Amino acid sequence: MFTSRFNFSMTPNRWTRALREARSEGRALLDLAVSNPTSAGFAWDGDVLARALTGGAITSYKPSSRGNLEARQAVADFYAQTHRVTVAPERIHLTASTSEAYGWILKLLCDAGDNIVMPTPSYPLISFLCCMENVETRDYALSYEDGRWNVDFDSLEAAVNERTRAIFCVNPNNPTGSTFSPEERERLEAFARERGLALVVDEVFLEYMREPAESFASAESGAIFVLGGLSKTAALPQVKAGWIVTCGEKKFREEALGRLDFIADTFLSVSTPAQLAVPALLQAAPEMRARINARLEANERQLREWCERSRELEYLCREGGWYGLVRLPRGIEEESLATDLLRRENVIVHPGYFYDLEAVPAPHLVFSLLAKEADFAAAFSRIDAAILRN
Repeated sequence: MFTSRFNFSMTPNRWTRALREARSEGRALLDLAVSNPTSAGFAWDGDVLARALTGGAITSYKPSSRGNLEARQAVADFYAQTHRVTVAPERIHLTASTSEAYGWILKLLCDAGDNIVMPTPSYPLISFLCCMENVETRDYALSYEDGRWNVDFDSLEAAVNERTRAIFCVNPNNPTGSTFSPEERERLEAFARERGLALVVDEVFLEYMREPAESFASAESGAIFVLGGLSKTAALPQVKAGWIVTCGEKKFREEALGRLDFIADTFLSVSTPAQLAVPALLQAAPEMRARINARLEANERQLREWCERSRELEYLCREGGWYGLVRLPRGIEEESLATDLLRRENVIVHPGYFYDLEAVPAPHLVFSLLAKEADFAAAFSRIDAAILRN
């Protein structure tokens, strides 16, 4: 009686069952997989939030398909100030989240049975969102060579077929933390243009780079959509405000913007308080990002030093984002290890296969560098003990 959109298993795996058991028993857990900044000690001052969310004319409703103009201008100013990219507010659509932005773009580009190609390893959310739109996914590989992740363009070529409508990418990628070299970006954009494919670039983690990286919002050719939002940029997932920037050549932009207007006007999903709060929250966000970046660096340093002490573990290079990957000795079964850590050591980490890392020939653990520094320090001896058992 249910839709075929749910074409994935709804049965909890061993790790999920262990996590539910641990939480139901009220155990004190060291959460090294936390992705919610408000649960990791990065809460905004309540008065600041209250002023931002009640400072506008929230007693009236003035719907606009692209969203409140002042909010869109604030997003445009953010790109100019933070990324040195000029974006006209007319090219911005506000959304309730990046997930919704993906959904709108899939509605815009794809019919049922069409496909998009996406990187692997990657965050599983993209696959789930495609399922909800009856759109298939095909994978292209990121390979770890010479100390960095690289796009495997042969696998990208093999993934594209006559039903492909777009290439999805994440800049920096989640969980690998990898971005594109200038040569890779040029080649990727040319690849998409030559085949008439759109590029959809999720840049929610772009402000968390070790070294500055150029936003795809600077693109003036091809067909490109750039996604962002307050969830990561301001560490405010609860406000529910994101955006789509339509980029590329003028003819494409004009047609895409009109069609996105129709989709956005159908839903009008972003609340008035959230839209009106965007300018104040973006203006105040750099201080929060600085705090987060300081913790990312501190936890990465701990993780790297732990791997160096072990001599059996390899920390994989992170160029940006919130996650750190550790390659385990061959022969360890990563889900068994992660489940054992939960049941016997009260430590939460993700096994690599959650992010399709099983395609890489070695077991991995995925750590959130957003976790509290003290939790990281306390967890290493417990993880060492679990590795010895497994």
